[in-house]
Amino acid sequence: MSLFEQYIIKLAEKVVFINNLFNNLFYIKYLFLQLIKNMTYYNQTNFDIRCEWGKKGVEQLAPISDVIIIVDILSFSTCIEIANNRGVIIFPYDYKNESAQEFAKSVNAKLATRRGGSGYSLSPASLIHIPENTRLVLPSPNGSSLSLGTGKTPTLAGCLRNCRSVALAAKNYGNCIAVIPAGEKWHDGSLRPSFEDLIGAGAIINYLPGNLSPEAQVALAAYCHAQRNIKDLLKQCASGIELIGKGFEQDVNLAAELDVSNCIPTLTSTLSILLDKAYIHQVG
Repeated sequence: MSLFEQYIIKLAEKVVFINNLFNNLFYIKYLFLQLIKNMTYYNQTNFDIRCEWGKKGVEQLAPISDVIIIVDILSFSTCIEIANNRGVIIFPYDYKNESAQEFAKSVNAKLATRRGGSGYSLSPASLIHIPENTRLVLPSPNGSSLSLGTGKTPTLAGCLRNCRSVALAAKNYGNCIAVIPAGEKWHDGSLRPSFEDLIGAGAIINYLPGNLSPEAQVALAAYCHAQRNIKDLLKQCASGIELIGKGFEQDVNLAAELDVSNCIPTLTSTLSILLDKAYIHQVG
């Protein structure tokens, strides 16, 4: 084979390589554009007030919202409101994480016990007499993990008790507000949308001006339908029946109290709490 023929073959190989490279780049660009397009399907960007469930909701809405409100009525958000209203600092923490005790020591805080024990727990009733300035690590399977996943987006904890105050506070951050009903979990760990968090989200949305997404409209409609009979409905929904069956009816009663608090639990990180995310007391 002559040198010229060898040159032509190598040149052809380079042309094929460059062609494949460009094809791959175009394909990568196509995949990237599809990913961006798919993401925009679910983030409700055409609306001021957005509402989406659980972890995926936080992932979609937190980066593009001015503020995010975590709603976990039975019982994380209710616990946060009651504790913060008494001047308590609450550190959210991953549920069933064996390092919780070590973390509590590192922030000079108590660690919440299992519900039904003698100490402070995820039971709102256990916190109604908690002393001011207590520092408490509160693991939970839903509200805590969602709170820790909001990144740099300002984060509030909302419930029925402080629905109006949290909504009014959220407006101070901007017009784009995400409300996240936490939901519960099935035994396999998958999301179980819950009645109590849907109406809790709706109670907050009720006080938010702006263009509501269809998802936010549904939450608002559910709340308006349930508003006059919230306590009875909470006791009859799946989560309420479960808690009452385990002896925690007072928790349901506390969670059902509507617009009784001006406390605005705000997730923050400052030197005063040793640089770890914690919900602190804020009064509107």
